[in-house]
Amino acid sequence: MSEKLPTLAVVGATGAVGSVMLGILSSRENVWGEIRLVASARSAGKRLTVRGEEVEVQALTPEVFDGVDVAMFDVPDEVSEQWAPVAVSRGAVAVDNSGAFRMDPEVPLVVPEVNAEATRNRPRGIISNPNCTTLSMIVALGALHRNYGLKELVVASYQAASGAGQEGIDVLRDQYATVAADRTLGDEPGDVREAVGELGPFPAPLAMNVVPSAGSLKEDGWFSEELKVRNETRKILDLPDVRVSATCVRVPVITTHSLAVHAVFEQELTADAARGVLEAAPGVSVLDNPEKNEFPTPADVVGTDPTWVGRIRRSLDDPRALDLFLCGDNLRKGAALNTAQIAEVVAKEFTG
Repeated sequence: MSEKLPTLAVVGATGAVGSVMLGILSSRENVWGEIRLVASARSAGKRLTVRGEEVEVQALTPEVFDGVDVAMFDVPDEVSEQWAPVAVSRGAVAVDNSGAFRMDPEVPLVVPEVNAEATRNRPRGIISNPNCTTLSMIVALGALHRNYGLKELVVASYQAASGAGQEGIDVLRDQYATVAADRTLGDEPGDVREAVGELGPFPAPLAMNVVPSAGSLKEDGWFSEELKVRNETRKILDLPDVRVSATCVRVPVITTHSLAVHAVFEQELTADAARGVLEAAPGVSVLDNPEKNEFPTPADVVGTDPTWVGRIRRSLDDPRALDLFLCGDNLRKGAALNTAQIAEVVAKEFTG
């Protein structure tokens, strides 16, 4: 193996997740040599700070990947679909945070704490990063599955506005400002909708509300976020037939997704035993003392890296079932951090 550290390209460096990525790269163990920052032509020439150094953003062209070992993509699906194969053709391994390749059978879908070994089986030279909702729970569920064998999963998600991008954040903040100025709102049908006016990416007001719609509507009344939870869980855990049902809901939180999970396993388990498994699992933090009002909430765990787990209970009706509540920052572990972790796994192939 070469002693030279591999070269990394960050494509989409100027975006919301890209900005988080630069902070993560600056705070984690330095496994990279050169880091190239890449974005659209309109962002070329900007200077951003990574690892304490200012780096000029380069335009997205085929040549920008020459000499790159690993290219991380945080761009829309259609951009990844076009440019990830270009990066591979220039010699890079592409790690993609979009949805373009997640269900491609020739592209591994990887969470390093769960299935890091899958990174080496990449016929197309591309590794995919799961959806932020799946990532908010899968590290904890992976640990439980290894011990008890997952059989069935019922999930209700409480998803932050930032999952809909910067527009979602801006619209929620604007709606907050509007409703905060009028203490009479919320008493009459439709008064919040009329007051906020602009709905942005949401089909209903998000301030003072919850909205059972996340992603795009698909067949038979299912939304795309719900299908992602099902399909991605199956692929990551290599359980193609596991039963999964999800209802995904937007809530008036800026960042950090939460999930209420009912998981049925092949073996009987106790809450204490499950708690011990989770406490020992990499990437998981247990906060579970309801008598002292200690459990994870988005406001308390935003900006942190672990999957936070609380309200751990064995089902009242099934000794093989567990109920728990999880929170995970959807911009960190749900996007940038997991992508960086995948890239670090690949980096070891270059350095031994």
